Amino acid sequence: MAVMGRIHSVETFGTVDGPGIRYVVFAQGCNLKCKFCHNRDTWEMNAGKLVSSDEIIEDMLKYKSFYKDGGITMSGGEAALQVDFVRDIFKQAKKHEVHTCLDTNGYLDVERIKPILEYTDLVLLDLKHMIPENSIWLTGAPSEKAQILARYLDDVNIPVYIRHVLIPDITDSEENLTRMVNFVKTLHNVVRFEFLPYHIMGVSKWEQMNKEYELKYIRPATQEDVDKAKALFIKNGYDHFEK
Repeated sequence: MAVMGRIHSVETFGTVDGPGIRYVVFAQGCNLKCKFCHNRDTWEMNAGKLVSSDEIIEDMLKYKSFYKDGGITMSGGEAALQVDFVRDIFKQAKKHEVHTCLDTNGYLDVERIKPILEYTDLVLLDLKHMIPENSIWLTGAPSEKAQILARYLDDVNIPVYIRHVLIPDITDSEENLTRMVNFVKTLHNVVRFEFLPYHIMGVSKWEQMNKEYELKYIRPATQEDVDKAKALFIKNGYDHFEK
């Protein structure tokens, strides 16, 4: 039986949310309140479009030939908040031999999302900030749950891309990055680490919704910022970056 869920939008030719070309579903609803969010319009749980898991799979299969080296990614918002919906999409995708990827902020109880992970080939895990009080300021929540999820994924050997939004003067401090690399080095399932340069392309959404964008004084991250952060990781013995 199909499961109903709420989505914000669908991208049929995604190239940055997992390996290869991907069918990306942006789920509606999020449990964090990141000050740098570029999809501010995905936060509200009861907004968006109500669709069934069967509709998602039927539409995705129209383009299956493009996803030979890619697959389907459930992103958001926070897709894992809709456990039964995502689980059914992934379960059906696996029946059609389509690679499945969950893009998550990790602010979830592991026990709650195990039904999804049963059918998940890859997790994109966002580590927002390693210093608890800074994480709360930036996202509205501490980062411990994401670290607990990372350790669980390591225990059950589900491959992970860890991603970190590099925000000048907020997440690029030596203390934060040193804590992060030291944590990532303890995991054995991390396929690669991605620095995502902070940008301001989502500010217009905040303005359209008459919401205050608190980081308007922060400049976008440059390639030099990314290179500097990578150098710190390499200095600390980690170099598994995106190719």
